[in-house]
Amino acid sequence: MSSASNIRRRELLIGAAAVAAGATLVGLSPAHAVPVAQGVTKFPFPDGDALRVLITGDAGTGTRSQWAVADAIRDLHRREPVSVALGLGDNIYEYGPDDADDPQFAEKFEKPNDGLDFPWVMTLGNHDNSAVAPGDGGWLDRGNYEVKYHANSPRWWMPSRYYSVRIPEKIPVVEFFVIDINPLAAYIPPFLSPYWSVDGQFMNDQRNWLDQAIAESPAKWKIACTHHPYLSNGPTGDAGNYDGIPVAPMNGVYAKQFFEDHVIGKCHILMSGHDHCLQVLDATPESKGTRQIVCGAAAKVDGTSSGSGRHKTLFETYNQLGYMVADITTDAIDLRVLTVDPAAGGATEAFHRRIA
Repeated sequence: MSSASNIRRRELLIGAAAVAAGATLVGLSPAHAVPVAQGVTKFPFPDGDALRVLITGDAGTGTRSQWAVADAIRDLHRREPVSVALGLGDNIYEYGPDDADDPQFAEKFEKPNDGLDFPWVMTLGNHDNSAVAPGDGGWLDRGNYEVKYHANSPRWWMPSRYYSVRIPEKIPVVEFFVIDINPLAAYIPPFLSPYWSVDGQFMNDQRNWLDQAIAESPAKWKIACTHHPYLSNGPTGDAGNYDGIPVAPMNGVYAKQFFEDHVIGKCHILMSGHDHCLQVLDATPESKGTRQIVCGAAAKVDGTSSGSGRHKTLFETYNQLGYMVADITTDAIDLRVLTVDPAAGGATEAFHRRIA
């Protein structure tokens, strides 16, 4: 067995031991935001009332596919400068980082995104919290390494596990609410660690914070960013029936409750990744007017939907890499979906519509 394999095996055993022992794990909240390290200057958030937002998800593979999408984004940025990016989770495949100085941050984030010099508002995904198997979400403390990386990078913006960003800060056109529901949908549930449980301190603090933050937001547009979807025609499916699993909490039933209690009907848009596809769902009474966007094809594609087609979409594709761009002003949100052919290079505009 190679030394790299030995290191990986040791990390997995440590993660499994933490899960089994119910180790005391602490999640970083906005009240304990990570400060920027000395010598690191963050790329500034825009201060105007019009911004162009790049939307990507499930990007962190370091593979040719990720680079193809990033190259297409660089081409767009040269022609139409981007103001800020949203990274919707699974930032470091397959297991997440081993510490805040892990070279994977360079190989799977910094190098592919070279030249894309604007803030990247990042969300934690299940692969960012892996313990034993890729994406099991069972070692929640691992996600804190990505929070701590906030101190080290001009691009990477993740000062805590959940937080919000107002743009511009004083009279915001939009506020992005980044949330972390990994404890509610892990394949290895945190049964032995009360802090992370469904009604534990982490989730209760997050619920209280989110309710207050949305209620007090002066922004014209309120957009929630998460990794796991609420509604999706993709393989994962809807919260409460994730992957067709009949057992809570793996089926996301608690995630469904969280969305319905704290996001749906309160935000204009809910953006997620997880499913490796591109979907723009209709805003419906079921979603209380909150439009669902699934954007998780920045490095992988599912190749198939769930087959249900239960939700009407304005656009969906399951076999094309790509990303989205939202042009946001006080008057409207215009959304574009751009698909990427890694063989031919470049991007093709596949959808363009005012969605709000």
